[in-house]
Amino acid sequence: MNKKPDLRQRFALELYRHIRKNEVKLHELRTLFWECTLRCNAACRHCGSDCHVSSTHPDMPISDFLGVIDEIGPQVNPNHVMIVFTGGEALVRSDIEQCGIELYRRGFPWGIVSNGILLTRERLDSLLSAGMHTATISLDGFEKDHVWLRGNPYSFEGASNAIRMLADEKEIIWDVVTCANRKNIDYLPKFKEYLIELGVKRWRLFTIFPLGRAAHISELQLTDEQFTTLLDFISGCRKDGRIRVDYGCEGFLGYYEGKVRHGLYHCDAGISTASILIDGSISGCPSIRSHFYQGNIYQDNFMDVWNKRFENFRHREWARKGECKECKMFRYCEGNGMHLHDDEGNLLMCHYKRIVSK
Repeated sequence: MNKKPDLRQRFALELYRHIRKNEVKLHELRTLFWECTLRCNAACRHCGSDCHVSSTHPDMPISDFLGVIDEIGPQVNPNHVMIVFTGGEALVRSDIEQCGIELYRRGFPWGIVSNGILLTRERLDSLLSAGMHTATISLDGFEKDHVWLRGNPYSFEGASNAIRMLADEKEIIWDVVTCANRKNIDYLPKFKEYLIELGVKRWRLFTIFPLGRAAHISELQLTDEQFTTLLDFISGCRKDGRIRVDYGCEGFLGYYEGKVRHGLYHCDAGISTASILIDGSISGCPSIRSHFYQGNIYQDNFMDVWNKRFENFRHREWARKGECKECKMFRYCEGNGMHLHDDEGNLLMCHYKRIVSK
């Protein structure tokens, strides 16, 4: 089968390319991640690919983060900027609600990314009372494989219980995220039925790029054949419509563009998405290499950094090198997601190449 984009896809990609140029020009902040802690109650096998700060680093004080929010507030419509608490495990902090209330008072919607272990009924009620708008829970397969990946014997039970509770809530947007790997790839159809039974309406799958400790765990890396199997599975799920399934935002997919995501490929890092890391570093998203940090809240005004820096995120000709130099798809992918580049800017993985090689 020809795995290259057809004429209809090319037309859509060209149209979206022009839309993206305007988005880059405007670079309106829409999502701000706050790495509020590096403490965690799990020991995920794929975590820590770019850990330049120890997990013993103290949590950032709420007052420091809210100081940044007060810099942002006058220059944006707060209702249009989603604040996302991430970590580590955000819920190991007992003061998330305190910060959430302050964000709510300032007009900013907020949410969490969590492994679900600490999300009891009491804690969920507390978060909702503080104005929580969104939640993402990680669940990576059935119990044996999820526990293998997350390193906590209670992680599967905790995540499943968290999902059951969220399924009963009508005023919150939430989803489940799953790391597709060699241990779960063959039973994803069965796992989909389990998620539907739990009440899941939105499901995102992602794959791990081979860097850091993840590079040495073969079970985390899909073969090229398994990767296309994953994309075919997602495409089929989207057609049957029983659950909304999306592949992560991590790379350009050529033939699969328009088939496996709610929209065409784009990397929003530095264009509409930013992050504040535990040490105050300002970056595009939490997964991006430290070489691409643009400033620090303890030395810089956040909005000055957002408006005047991020040049290498918004204009990507620098990435046209190596295997990207002569690629006709570069005009659409611009070298793939920023997190797929090492500290020297070299591309670590090309999803499109994996597909067309099959």
